[in-house]
Amino acid sequence: MSVYVDDMEASFGRMKMCHMWADTLDELLAMADLIGVQRRWLQRPSGSWDGHDPRYQADARLRLGMDASWVHFDIAKGKRAAAIAAGAIVTDQFGPGEYTAKLSIATGIPGLVNIGERRLQLFADARLRLSAAE
Repeated sequence: MSVYVDDMEASFGRMKMCHMWADTLDELLAMADLIGVQRRWLQRPSGSWDGHDPRYQADARLRLGMDASWVHFDIAKGKRAAAIAAGAIVTDQFGPGEYTAKLSIATGIPGLVNIGERRLQLFADARLRLSAAE
């Protein structure tokens, strides 16, 4: 299963949250079901279910959820631990940005490809700066 969680710890009330996403919607929803995350907490672009977002195949399952810039869940640390135990891959803070950049590149639309490639380079540069500072 290609499901990912990042190491972000954003506060939401008393909880610390991170992102969970996957290579496919089937994998993402299967992991959410497995670890007990309700599908109504899915976050997705508003045009993703009807094919208006070129990064995503039209899928009626994307109707349920909240507007966001990409398809993912925000999950609490306990759910993150459950996802990792079930095989999710841990990424750093740049994982979500890399993923969405690759989605843009995969569209083949020249403008989106250029944006995605520039973003990938920015993340690579940021990782180098962080490792040099350590």
